[in-house]
Amino acid sequence: MKDKNHIAIIGAGPVGLAAAAHLLEREEQPIVFEAGPEPAFAIKQWEHVKLFSSWEFNIDRTAKRLLDNHGWNQPSQFDLPTGKEFREKYLLPLSSLSEMQSKVRLNSMVTAVSRKHWDKVKDANRGDYPYILTIQQSDGEEYQVETKAVIDTSGTWFNPNPVGSSGIPAPGEKKNEQFITYGIPDVRDTYQSDYAGKSVAVVGSGHSAMQIVLDLLKLQDEASYTRVHWIMRSTNPAKVFGGGENDQLKARGELGERAKKAVEKGVVTLHTPFLLQRIERSKGAHNLEIIGNVQGKSKSVEVDRIIGTTGFRPDLNFIREVRTAIDPAIESVADLAPLIDPNFHSCGSVPPHGVNELKHPDENFFIAGIKSYGRAPNFLLATGYEQVRSIAAYLTGDYEAADKIELHLPETGVCSTDFILDADTEDACCVKDVKSKAEGETGCGCSGQEESETLNAACC
Repeated sequence: MKDKNHIAIIGAGPVGLAAAAHLLEREEQPIVFEAGPEPAFAIKQWEHVKLFSSWEFNIDRTAKRLLDNHGWNQPSQFDLPTGKEFREKYLLPLSSLSEMQSKVRLNSMVTAVSRKHWDKVKDANRGDYPYILTIQQSDGEEYQVETKAVIDTSGTWFNPNPVGSSGIPAPGEKKNEQFITYGIPDVRDTYQSDYAGKSVAVVGSGHSAMQIVLDLLKLQDEASYTRVHWIMRSTNPAKVFGGGENDQLKARGELGERAKKAVEKGVVTLHTPFLLQRIERSKGAHNLEIIGNVQGKSKSVEVDRIIGTTGFRPDLNFIREVRTAIDPAIESVADLAPLIDPNFHSCGSVPPHGVNELKHPDENFFIAGIKSYGRAPNFLLATGYEQVRSIAAYLTGDYEAADKIELHLPETGVCSTDFILDADTEDACCVKDVKSKAEGETGCGCSGQEESETLNAACC
């Protein structure tokens, strides 16, 4: 199939649909490939979760203009939507618009991207050849599409990190996968029977872990025999709980405070710093035995189920024939890595960026959205919208608009990530906080005093 004048967008999530909206406004022809049976299918997996920020910070401005032209009834900008509301009140209406619907192809998984007749090794006149994408449909049939540019917004949701502490699956993790779930399962409703009255280990220390722990505690109110173990590598639990009232996103700060109180009350058994090394079938009353190392000593925890909330990583396999520039550590776009390295940056301290930081050696190929951040968990949805605005301007020759940064982010001092701090740093909320205190200052200053001068945004 020849669509040489089209621009391929991989993934019909919020950033992919925003990219399509920007291209349509600029009279370009996007074609969006969504692996799932519905637009924003990844978000459907966590539709029970409430976002940290209100509607006004989760809607792309160009997509809004497109919706407004069709008489869209926008939700109250001050409400905090759930994932379900985000899909059904914004993303599904956007994808259903007449000019958008014809551009979105569902059940269409991109399994490979390359230059037509020109593999990764060949140099001569490389830029003269169109991109070719292999598409696999839900029935297994395949076809290929030629396009002049590619924007990969496929995300990372379906590629979770393992729970093993070394970045690879722990021995026994794959063998016992029937007892292990990754992400944020709906333990109170859809999957309640899997967890009610069971002993459950939550592995991870970000906001997803906090959400699951608190949901399990609510389930405990209904099924009193439910037991919650919280396993984390962090040596500083106080830092994990975040900035509390200093967090500019109130709902995010409150989540950390509630998780902290649950631990203090003893209704959650906290295991930290726990380096998970092996998972075996239990010989006792439970399904699994989790074996790890705590400060040099072996420790085991027996549970029925494990929920892994250890983050995600990008799937780079299907773009391996494209000449990309990927950071070897974070697996983000290379030029973006110094700006987003979670060793040094919180959500708000990541500077806004656009097409110039997202370019690859193969011209007109881009990775945008959360996948552009690789393994770094400090992505902001508003940042993804800014990325595709800049890319769309570049692809249509509006280089002045592409270079212009139209987004300013808050300095929150906290994010849904573990900052990698020294183990003896007990009173720091982020790396900037460590540096400030080392210089004799009171801290990073994440008190929100600059909020009126910046645009708030939500982690996605």
